[in-house]
Amino acid sequence: MPKALIKIVAPAGAALALLSSAAWAQTPSDADRYAYGPHMMWWGGGGYAMILGPLFMILVLTALIAAVVLLARWAGGPWQGTIPPHYMPPGRTALDILKERFARGEIDKDEFEQRRRVLGD
Repeated sequence: MPKALIKIVAPAGAALALLSSAAWAQTPSDADRYAYGPHMMWWGGGGYAMILGPLFMILVLTALIAAVVLLARWAGGPWQGTIPPHYMPPGRTALDILKERFARGEIDKDEFEQRRRVLGD
């Protein structure tokens, strides 16, 4: 760089730096920029809108819980209802059970005949 150019550029850069800082010094101060005035954050006193936060939180939680319940029901398959404590599968009668017990040897012939008569067959 030639010396003549340096003699022009250096003072110009210094002057530019001083002018920009002088310009910043003239701008209004932001001391009250974050101060709370009569209206919260300059929203025109919109405190009534603060109820929306909790309402949306409840809405989102309800939707999340409903989604989990529906997913669990879907993954579990169709609901069969409650089974009675003394449930007998269809097509199987008391006489069928009596015949099975006799076939397994749990009861003898006399007891089988006596219980068959009680059942009415």
